[in-house]
Amino acid sequence: MMIKSHPGEGLLYQYAAGDVSAAMAIVVGTHVDMCKACRRTVCDIEQKLCEDNLDTIVNVASNAMTKAQCDQMLEAIFESSVCSKLENEPNETLYLEGRCFTLPRTLAHNSHRIGEWSKLVGKLWRAPLTLDNGNQTNLIYMAPSAKVPEHTHKGQEATLVLDGVFNDERDEYRDGDFVLLDPSKTHTPETREQDCLTLATLDDPLHFTSGISRLLNPFSSLFFRA
Repeated sequence: MMIKSHPGEGLLYQYAAGDVSAAMAIVVGTHVDMCKACRRTVCDIEQKLCEDNLDTIVNVASNAMTKAQCDQMLEAIFESSVCSKLENEPNETLYLEGRCFTLPRTLAHNSHRIGEWSKLVGKLWRAPLTLDNGNQTNLIYMAPSAKVPEHTHKGQEATLVLDGVFNDERDEYRDGDFVLLDPSKTHTPETREQDCLTLATLDDPLHFTSGISRLLNPFSSLFFRA
């Protein structure tokens, strides 16, 4: 699987440091499950964060644990192949519209949070994934020949392709591709012959910009919730 669209290193650093929202953590974490390159980057960042805070760890742990002992402990942790073992953990499956989709590890661990599927406009379906703190992300299913009306964003929109392919005016996105858009970007996502399952999170509702779809703006928070 060739993934060409990734979170920036700054976002990966925030993710590793726990400085993103719970909804964004689910989306970025699921991408990391699917992307070996980003998984290595996150492991490197986590190791650096541990090393940067090593002196604090030593002081808090006890005077009996020397820096050398802490170094050995960290080395053992990072040589335990935790990151590589993630690839071998069992995944869960999701059935929708006669299709069987495999959920990556992070999403599979949160599958109990996935709500009921509801039909949106056209050939679009949505299932909310509600987190403990009230944050929400959404699974969006686009059937073949589906289109989301042209829109921009009041905040950030992060979309991860779980299975399938969709296009917009800029590019084509396939399994594992991560797309982050801000209010300066307008696009019209659509599928062609193949369907597409995505995981998406919004800071604020979409803002439709073209034709009759603008009539949906008062209700966009009901269809595409933050």
